[in-house]
Amino acid sequence: MPQVTRSILIVTVLVYFLQGVEASGLMAFALWPFGPLFRPWQVVTYALLHGSLMHLFFNMFAVYMFGSHLERYWGPRRYLFMYISSVVFAALAQLVVASLSGAVYPTVGASGGVFGLLLVYAVLFPRHKLMLIFPPIPMPAWLFVSLYAILELTLGITGQQPGVAHFAHLGGMLGGFIALLSFRAKA
Repeated sequence: MPQVTRSILIVTVLVYFLQGVEASGLMAFALWPFGPLFRPWQVVTYALLHGSLMHLFFNMFAVYMFGSHLERYWGPRRYLFMYISSVVFAALAQLVVASLSGAVYPTVGASGGVFGLLLVYAVLFPRHKLMLIFPPIPMPAWLFVSLYAILELTLGITGQQPGVAHFAHLGGMLGGFIALLSFRAKA
């Protein structure tokens, strides 16, 4: 497993278990809306915290699956830059949505980074086949990610799945795309 991907997995899993011991102290690292609980470091640290073991498992499985491939393709520096860019843009999207809605609750999870990974993977490897567990239908990466983005936008607009930061997921995709554009501009 590539170095940065392995490090993300190890640190995130360790932080999750630390949450079980000292959850209240770690809430200063969750992403809080602008206000008395917000701190600048939260735009990165929230991605290390997770709300449940399943949340952690699915995010880290995606980091392993897609991140390993992207890190091998780009190398550790570009991969890490893209992942952090996705995490930060996801946080910024969540902060905007929280400001507009007046919501005052913390956001946790690496999903913004994962959605950035998904988008970049689909752009770089659009014809690679991906298959969901349900429905077990293989589809090209570009189609899978496009449908997932449409679903996130729909759920975000309709509010049918409260407690999930759908616009943060879309912000993570934007962060990944901007990182990809910056790499192509330098090439």
